[in-house]
Amino acid sequence: MTVRVVGAGLAGCEAAWALANEGIEVRLYEMKPQKYSPAHHNPSFAELVCSNSLKAQRIGSAAGMLKEEMRLLGSLVVDCALKTSVAAGGALAVDRDAFSALVTEKILAHEKIEVVHGEVTEIPDDGYTIVATGPLTSDTLAKQIEALCGGSLSFFDAAAPIVTFQSVDMEKAFFAARYERGDDDYINCPFSKEEYETFYEALRTAESAELHAFDRPEKHVYEGCMPIEIMAKRGADTIRYGPLKPVGLRDPRTGHRPWAVVQLRRENRDGTLYNLVGFQTNLKFGEQKRVFSMIPGLENAEFVRYGVMHRNTFIDSPRLLDRTFRLRKNGKIYFAGQITGVEGYIESAMSGILAGKHLARILLGKPELILPRDCMCGALSHYISDESVVDFQPMGCNMGILPPAETRIKDKQQRYLTVAERGLLHLKTVLESE
Repeated sequence: MTVRVVGAGLAGCEAAWALANEGIEVRLYEMKPQKYSPAHHNPSFAELVCSNSLKAQRIGSAAGMLKEEMRLLGSLVVDCALKTSVAAGGALAVDRDAFSALVTEKILAHEKIEVVHGEVTEIPDDGYTIVATGPLTSDTLAKQIEALCGGSLSFFDAAAPIVTFQSVDMEKAFFAARYERGDDDYINCPFSKEEYETFYEALRTAESAELHAFDRPEKHVYEGCMPIEIMAKRGADTIRYGPLKPVGLRDPRTGHRPWAVVQLRRENRDGTLYNLVGFQTNLKFGEQKRVFSMIPGLENAEFVRYGVMHRNTFIDSPRLLDRTFRLRKNGKIYFAGQITGVEGYIESAMSGILAGKHLARILLGKPELILPRDCMCGALSHYISDESVVDFQPMGCNMGILPPAETRIKDKQQRYLTVAERGLLHLKTVLESE
């Protein structure tokens, strides 16, 4: 029996890896390099588009908890991310090219995985298939999925610009971590009140690139990738309390907290490139150069990539999928990745692990893997398959979808850590009983 996995993104690679490690033959289909989506440029697998960050590492955070669960489940993505990580304070960020290259190398080296390059235009009706084509599924296959699933939903997300380190004016910017936690991995560009107000007005009135069928962006933009210019239109202080918040930082030149701060996060291991944290955007390229050059320290910044926005697609999973990511009306078809409505890189990868493991158990005649509801994998699996969810929207890992701690804990960090440790313990118990 050979399982088809369509798409070699994060979810597809994890699904193929999970199946192959159970001894199941996998045929992994990837349309690159013959064809690229509007947002992809790297011929390697598991390409990261919007950001190079896989979020926080600490166990007492939703992202840290999820990554630890994925590690317990044998995640390829987490393993490769740790091996290609770049300094990012308390976050796990990677050198994108090195990360994708390592994932590709491991997939190609696995004796149970055969890679087939070329576009898949229809879902096979024989055998088992995991559809992990991502939110930028090619138009032809997207129509097939819509026909199979009875329509789809869509939203827009965006990527942030990248600048060279050499072009940042370090006479104005400074290295620091918030509250001096961890190493000084972020470059901080501090605003005075007057500088911020001038920048804000320019950002608020800057011209965006045209997007067809994008009449009311606030209704269709993914909150996790909200364009900075749309966020700015919500009010003068919205971004100052969001991605430009200055809390926990002091400008070493003044000894005071800045009025606002733009942070730059290392993009590659060598530290030659940095991305503007929280600056996903759909501004025209010329406007990005004009407005973002008003950020203190970036007056002469060299932009190696401008921000872009693109349409993402996801299916109405609560009506279509069960908790194993299997299509309810066709038990031989599974979905994985952001197309299922899980939000974010690690969530997408997680769904690939689970789809692969659940399918492997069926093929090997093993009972279903029942995930605890209080672990993050179990909670997200439940969310995407919960038929009571009426207005289904993409969901990333968060502590709010987990059952609360049994006892009331006032301190939020301790409360989250307690909830995370409980879920991890229960997941370990399930896995050890296998």
